[in-house]
Amino acid sequence: VQLQASGGGLVQAGGSLRLSCAASRSIFSINVMGWYRQAPGKQRELVAAITSGGTTNYVESVKGRFTIFRDNAKNTVYLQMNSLKPEDTAVYYCNAWTGAYNYWGQGTLVTVSS
Repeated sequence: VQLQASGGGLVQAGGSLRLSCAASRSIFSINVMGWYRQAPGKQRELVAAITSGGTTNYVESVKGRFTIFRDNAKNTVYLQMNSLKPEDTAVYYCNAWTGAYNYWGQGTLVTVSS
């Protein structure tokens, strides 16, 4: 599976961005799709994930601000990010776990200015 992430950019604190992750094939049966991020000098962390059944999970710091959702017809997973904070600044990576293989997209940079 090839994953193409897009939607990053520069935004002021309190603003919003929507990240998109387009897959090269159907995501209907992919076990889990998620968004990770890596800030400078920090380890990569899971931000949000969604299962094939629609169950979602979020890191505590983004709960209530970020929403992950998937459009199976478009083979795309989205991350809607609202009320952005400077500490959300990072490179965001899309991930797909099929149960056997783990796939990564290229990162997209999100920069939140104060």
